[in-house]
Parts: sequence; C-alpha cells; structure tokens
Amino acid sequence: MTLQVRARVQRGDFSLTINDTLPSNGITALFGRSGCGKTTLLRIIAGLEKLRDAEVSFNGEVWQAGRRRMPINRRRLGLVFQESSLLPHLSVEANLMYGYRRTTEGQRRLHPETVRPLLALDDLLQQPVHTLSGGQRQRVALGRALLTSPQLMLLDEPLSALDTTAKREILPFLSGLSTTTGVPMLLVTHSAREVEQLADQVAFMEQGRIERVEPLREALTRPESPLFSDEGPATVLQGDLRETGEGQWQFVTPGGNGRPSVVFQVSGQSSHHTSLHRLRILASDVSLALTQPQGISIRNMMPVRVERIEQSDEHRCTISCRLADGQLLLSRITLQSVVELGLAPGDSVVALVKSAALME
Repeated sequence: MTLQVRARVQRGDFSLTINDTLPSNGITALFGRSGCGKTTLLRIIAGLEKLRDAEVSFNGEVWQAGRRRMPINRRRLGLVFQESSLLPHLSVEANLMYGYRRTTEGQRRLHPETVRPLLALDDLLQQPVHTLSGGQRQRVALGRALLTSPQLMLLDEPLSALDTTAKREILPFLSGLSTTTGVPMLLVTHSAREVEQLADQVAFMEQGRIERVEPLREALTRPESPLFSDEGPATVLQGDLRETGEGQWQFVTPGGNGRPSVVFQVSGQSSHHTSLHRLRILASDVSLALTQPQGISIRNMMPVRVERIEQSDEHRCTISCRLADGQLLLSRITLQSVVELGLAPGDSVVALVKSAALME
C-alpha cells in the first residue's frame, strides 16, 4: 500500500518539487526544519492546495490528476492540526459523534466504544470543550477524526502548540495508535524526539524536496542522520515494560527467530497507555569494556558484537554494536579509547549503559 505524490510549487523564494512514493502503513513522519515544505505537502495530499498540475493517488485510487480533483470529503481523511478546532458549543461526546454520525453505516469501521477507551475519553464525555486542557483537547480531536473511519490520518504538528506537560500527556496515546486502529498516519513534525517515539518510517525533507524515505530503525543506524543533529546519535529500542517489585521495572526487547530477549533495568513508573514502549539510549551514555567489570554502579551490562566503527570527528568514534536480540546499540567513545582497547569489527565486548530513558 502506497501514497504517491507528484507536484511542483513555486511561490516567491519557496519551491517545492515532489515526485515520491510514501508508505501507507503505520506512522510515517515528514521530518525537516521549519519552512522545508512539510505542511504544503500535507495540504496537497489533503486536497487543500488548488494546484493545476499535481498527481496524488492512495492505494491505487486517484485523488488528483491535473485539474481533476476528488473532493476532500470523498478522500475520507482524518485531519488533526496544531489547534484542535473543536466545536466550542458542543460537549466532548457531541464533538466525538459529529463525524461519526456523518459517516455512512457501511463505511464505519471504528466505533465510539472502541475509540473512547484508546484515548481515555470516557470520563470527559459530558464536559464542555472550553474546560479541557490542551492535551485533552487534542485527544478529543484525534478521537473525532478517527470516528470518521478515515483511510488515512494527516497530523500537522499536533503537539507543537502544547506545553511540555501536555505533550507528555498525549504522546503515550499517539504511540501505537495506528497499529491499534489499523489507520495509517502521516505526521508532520520538526521534533526528532517525536519521530523517535512515534514513527515507523521517516521521510526526510530539505528545501522543498524529500531527500530520503526509510524505516525508523535504518534512520537510527546512520550516525549522520538528521535526527541526531541536536543530541548526537541515539538508539531507540522497542519492547515491553514489566514491573519487578519495589518500584523497579524491566524493559524487555522482543527477541524471536532463535534470538534471546535483552533485558534493561529502568527506574520509575510509566504512564504509557499501551503495551508498546520505546527505550531511548544516547550513544554518549554507552561505554565499552573488553570484559565485564566488577564493583561499579552501572546496572545494565550486556554482551555485544562490534559491527562497525565510524570516526565522527578528530576525537570521537561511533561504534555500532549488535545486541543478542539482533538490534543495534550505538556507542560514542573517544578515538583514543578505540585504539587503547584495540577495537575492530567482529570483536565481542561488553556494553555498559549508563542511562536508559523510557520515552513518554
């Protein structure tokens, strides 16, 4: 299943040239700096840009071919923008039901009794929308869009207008929502953290062009990835969170195909509302040792195999290490340490993870 777009826009100094195929499964992030054309591309897909020469098709259905455009309502899209745009005179329940009642019975795949629990909305149904927090309003906006049973969700920086607390509130709901509902999502964002937490694949945009489309895991294996421009390389692992007692938790990777799971000790309780979790580990928080050290405070020590060594600058190297479950773990250490340890691809070493943060 694919989303195909061809378009050209020239407005003053702004230029957009697109002739690309995007995945139409899971969550695809359109990632790039402000002004690179992400929102314009989203508006073209939605049919909000009145271009004379553009082509848009979704899973074989033609939405636009030159001047012939399918009406927006027939594209069956769920749209969520920076501002929630809820109907202020209606309650939460009435807002949710607004699109549902306007969707024909034969097209209804998602129903209120399914969507409300996914977004924890049952306790808010009778509230006027003006009494809601920013995060609550965006959850209602997501619910209203989903209850139209869209074949594609378009999310235009839905978190950018929220403060840090509100973002923490809504991110766990967004994570895994596409998998749970079966609705593919296209997410516009300039936040690397949002991409790492939410995306299944990433379309990198720069100066009006899509430079690269790749699965998130591949994007995270490239030390030069644009996702790392702020904090440096990081590893993002997916797995389950299990409580071991006395406030202690374990993050367990899936394993499979004859490979064992990898277990990380993490602290604190998760507010995540799904069973799907992601663990973020900065490469600068991963040290390497030739043998397992004794008498240190680091709790996460695990065997890895060195797969690739890349020099990041004149003083540091990024080491790609393969965990026992087959996933990559990145480590950033000094060039001097690489030389002193005699590291080379194929070596078996011990990774010491100083900090592993659950993504909330």
